[in-house]
Amino acid sequence: MGGEAFKALADPTRRRILELLRSADLTAGELADHFDMTKPSISHHLNTLKAAGLVDAEREGQSIVYSLNTSVLQNLMSWFYTFTDRSDSDDK
Repeated sequence: MGGEAFKALADPTRRRILELLRSADLTAGELADHFDMTKPSISHHLNTLKAAGLVDAEREGQSIVYSLNTSVLQNLMSWFYTFTDRSDSDDK
């Protein structure tokens, strides 16, 4: 599993962005409405999430709409579950 995903998930703002995108696909402006930070700061967080493969971006007219990349998140959760499951069995 790539370290970029874990690095991206380490930040509470990025985790909150993922939570928001879980409910609906949103533009950067719509996401920014949920935070007390500048739009360039939101863009930085979105670029980090994109680089980690956790979100997808698609241009729709003048806007870019962001959505969760659920396959990467599922793979990450599957890996984490396997890792924690194996750790439990080692302790027995």
